[in-house]
Amino acid sequence: MTAAAATSSELLSVVAARELAARRTVFAGIGLPTLAASLAHLTVAPELEIVYESGVCGAHPSHLPETIADAVLITGAEAVLPMPTLFGSVLQGGHIDVGFLGAAQIDKWGNLNSSVIGDWHHPKARLPGSGGANEVMANAREVFVVMRRHDPRSFTERLDFCTSPGPDRALADGIRPLGAGVTRVITELGILAREGVGEELRLAAVHPGVSADDVRAATGWELKTADDLTVVEPPTEAELALLREDVDPERVYLR
Repeated sequence: MTAAAATSSELLSVVAARELAARRTVFAGIGLPTLAASLAHLTVAPELEIVYESGVCGAHPSHLPETIADAVLITGAEAVLPMPTLFGSVLQGGHIDVGFLGAAQIDKWGNLNSSVIGDWHHPKARLPGSGGANEVMANAREVFVVMRRHDPRSFTERLDFCTSPGPDRALADGIRPLGAGVTRVITELGILAREGVGEELRLAAVHPGVSADDVRAATGWELKTADDLTVVEPPTEAELALLREDVDPERVYLR
């Protein structure tokens, strides 16, 4: 089965799921993060505990939730915590291995914009804002970002607004975050990666048929390439079957 046989959502979900191997706790949002976490639980991370912003920990839903407050998340969950406990004890206590975030823009240091496109006072688009993303960025041991669009407007040298600062920017402002910030960015073109403070995102892997030059042309900064650049293995028949038949047979998020 080749990557071309998979839809964009399937490709991103499969690749993100593989990155969760050996992780124990993931703070997952609705959509692609939920698909990836659910698939990882069935494949590379069977002990994975999925935590939702609504306070649900160790969710075991009978089918995919449509929102973070979907009742299906409650039934069978290991715990349902009040928000102060979730953010104050679980997140700020350093108990989340991976936080999944999305964004409209990202820069080379892993800072994220999910607030506005354009000038703050006269924006071209006003977006949902932070929600819990700022807390996740500061306190999860590492953050994975899944981006549907990979172009110079989304991967930009300078953010229109910084909603969720990574550790480098936080440290420059005198704030010491717990985690490494963004360590993986997964797109239709490949995977960008960094280890933590002091490192910018580099191209670590490309999808079949995509060249490093293709990714550099789609990135708004001078993207560096890892010495050991690899090619991502396409989704397998088994991974796609699990995703389509077990994780999301109703096509809640797959499209």
